[in-house]
Amino acid sequence: MIEFRDVSVTFDGNPALTGVDLSLAEGELGLVAGRTGAGKSTLLGVVTGAVPRFTGGELRGDLLVDGVSVIELPPRERAHLIGAVAQDPAAGFVTDSVEEELAYGMEQLGLTQATMRRRVEETLDLLGIADLRHRELRTLSGGEQQRVAIGSVLTMHPQVLVLDEPTSALDPTAAEDVLATLSRLVHDLGLTVLLAEHRLERVIPFADRICLVADGRVRIGEPAAMLADAPIAPPIVELGRALGWSPLPLTVRDARRLARQTPLGVDKAQLGADRARLGADRAQLGADKAQLGVVVARGVSVAHGTRTVLSDVDLTLAAGEVTALMGRNGSGKSTLLWTLQGGRARRSGTVSTPAGDPARMATAERRRTVALVPQTAADLLYLETVAAECEAADEGNDTSAGRCRSILDSLVPGIPGDRHPRDLSEGQRLALALAVVLTSDPDALLLDEPTRGLDYPGKRALGSHLSRLAADGLAVLVASHDVEFVAQVADRVLVLADGEVVSAGPVRDVVAESPSFAPQVTKILGPPWLTVDEVVAARERA
Repeated sequence: MIEFRDVSVTFDGNPALTGVDLSLAEGELGLVAGRTGAGKSTLLGVVTGAVPRFTGGELRGDLLVDGVSVIELPPRERAHLIGAVAQDPAAGFVTDSVEEELAYGMEQLGLTQATMRRRVEETLDLLGIADLRHRELRTLSGGEQQRVAIGSVLTMHPQVLVLDEPTSALDPTAAEDVLATLSRLVHDLGLTVLLAEHRLERVIPFADRICLVADGRVRIGEPAAMLADAPIAPPIVELGRALGWSPLPLTVRDARRLARQTPLGVDKAQLGADRARLGADRAQLGADKAQLGVVVARGVSVAHGTRTVLSDVDLTLAAGEVTALMGRNGSGKSTLLWTLQGGRARRSGTVSTPAGDPARMATAERRRTVALVPQTAADLLYLETVAAECEAADEGNDTSAGRCRSILDSLVPGIPGDRHPRDLSEGQRLALALAVVLTSDPDALLLDEPTRGLDYPGKRALGSHLSRLAADGLAVLVASHDVEFVAQVADRVLVLADGEVVSAGPVRDVVAESPSFAPQVTKILGPPWLTVDEVVAARERA
């Protein structure tokens, strides 16, 4: 259905893709995987026509859809063949309501009123969103927005559907719903899907083949074979490698069967005693840290118009501790972050720090007290070069020259100072934004979905940085849908639902008791396991 023939892309003489040859058949779901900045988005852009028309660069080779070359067709003339859904669906919406958005693409193709009416009805039923027909797009949850975005291209009856990080902003349940929808489209309609995603643990069970991008080259094959020695792998594959399972399991169900057949070689009684002792120690440590509350919220309620977004929230961010904030899309996580930072007005309740209420502070003092990195880290970056951003951060915080650059190098060394921030990879942009806010030497650091766009090594590095910051005395709060990252980095977890705290406690207790938020290792081996590193360390001790 879709075929690359010796496709190469260069930007300013630097190769992004080199000699790509691959094909996907009708009714296949191809997962595009690779390190951050490896060329995944460039590969998708070749299919949609965005590369090189909107990105610049030089494109060579040929691209065929259903045996016909489309390499010379502009994106508009590919719309009836190739549907594209970007990472942020809301950014691509052009109308106000669900029904209007589903019809918009067909209007641009000049289809008749009767055809548009029929296809809208078919798509509403196919995606299970008929009850959303008259809803305004801005009122939808993240998962609902993603399904509407998919529907808006399906109404044009494309033969290929291209998606860039479709689950990166979704909670685990919404992500499963979207992926199940895509799987149904592949199996029932014979749609060919090309999907780029960093959270492989979500997508691998649905993938027919993996396109592994590294150093501008692409290898394609069966998921188990491709992941056997891949530098990026989800926890289930890492666990299989560590325990010598062959073939590698790709689903939790298969891994659980193998786990029953393969003893871990760990004394469970001793393990239980160790965990109980560790739990008691951490409980005491948590009680001690609570006395060092850097940000304390009591009875915080926030409303948007007549709608209550947060209701009577209590939270203490302690020095030296990483707290994770979890919950469904729309549960109030981002609102809570901005309220703690002082940028969102409260209807009731208090937020206090040793320096006072952040909402009553001047901007500079607020930065030194509670620093916030928003969901899109690039929103903090507005100058032409990395060096200029670092210099502005030093001057704005009245600190010694070179401090911001020093922090940046400790996070991600070697980023050229003359590079434009928008030309950096997701991980590099996040590191630069982190360096900018840390230059003010804040008491607390708040991060909103910091792992979006990061691969597994990048997330591991970020987790190590946050742990070091906490060890240096910062209070860290991370809002995240990434359960594997939370299991790796968090000390405590707070779960929101409809603006209320429904669960709070040590990470090992909170995530293990939740089917939605449990990491893969917990699902496979059961409590108290959280990460592959824990399993490996326990086996080594045994």
